[in-house]
Amino acid sequence: MRSFGRVLALTLAMIVAAAVPQAGAPRPQTREEDSALAEMQQRAQRAASKQRYEQLKRDTDKLLQLATELKAYVDQTDENTLSVNVIRKAEEIEKLAKSVKTKMKGE
Repeated sequence: MRSFGRVLALTLAMIVAAAVPQAGAPRPQTREEDSALAEMQQRAQRAASKQRYEQLKRDTDKLLQLATELKAYVDQTDENTLSVNVIRKAEEIEKLAKSVKTKMKGE
């Protein structure tokens, strides 16, 4: 009888230990938590996408402005004169165009 009592006590202790979550052990997520997490991730992605779009729009507007300025500088020069402003403006356009290209690729 003593061994039966010990086996019963040990079995009950194992059942209780299995039922109580271990400290520090992550518990499985519920479906509601999974869907809430997925929704939060989708919102974050939409916000990032919108922000990237707005930045691209500003950058392309700036590119248009710079290209217009470059044309005006070129129109003011002749075939024998190359203004430093033309070179600087072209470099600025190139730098901004590379930035736009990188952002469009999502890098």
